[in-house]
Amino acid sequence: MVSVRAVDISKRFGDFLAVDHVNIEAKDKELVTLLGPSGCGKTTTLRIISGLVKPDTGKVYFGEKDVTNVPPHKRSIGFVFQKVALFPHMNVYKNVAFGLKMRKFPKNEIDTRVKEVLKLVHMEGFEERMPSQLSGGQVQRIDIARVLATDPEVLLFDEPLGHLDAKLRDDLKYEIRRIQKETGKTAIYVTHDQAEAFAISDKVYVMNHGRVQQVGTPLELYLNPQSDFVADF
Repeated sequence: MVSVRAVDISKRFGDFLAVDHVNIEAKDKELVTLLGPSGCGKTTTLRIISGLVKPDTGKVYFGEKDVTNVPPHKRSIGFVFQKVALFPHMNVYKNVAFGLKMRKFPKNEIDTRVKEVLKLVHMEGFEERMPSQLSGGQVQRIDIARVLATDPEVLLFDEPLGHLDAKLRDDLKYEIRRIQKETGKTAIYVTHDQAEAFAISDKVYVMNHGRVQQVGTPLELYLNPQSDFVADF
């Protein structure tokens, strides 16, 4: 696995400064959360780390490798978006296997890997189900399995539970943490939900107006907020 660093990254969209000289680090096997209100720059920061957005300034490193100009498909990332987009005409097995088939993995390896990741997300036995036959929580688990199937080095989550009801969010946030722990992957997680961030994170970056306001463990942030914004938020 690898560490991830975003060093002095900035991004402007027209007159709007979305990310303003931000520094982020997720150490090997850590789950780091970018926490803040809507429009604070957390998703743009995540998309810069993924390679979907190119920064105006700064660098992104995976381990010691500068990946700032490396396209997303060559960064060994797994990206879980807020809106899940399973192929509706494919069953669960085919959805999870799709990335492996595109990479031309041997059929027996695909079969083994699909079974492994479905077991990991507690969805074994659902191979023949169609997406329309799954609940919202089950769909999210299959999306995570699909991302894990290709064995990326880094997991990126952009508000992955935002579309689910409160009970499902509460259950799945702990599942995401369990999966991250069991796989030992470095993960960066974006949310506006303080309880979600505090429950699953090794480290939290609180953001506002494109800047990092404070960074620390959940307990450090809770006991020692260093600004009125962080205390209030």
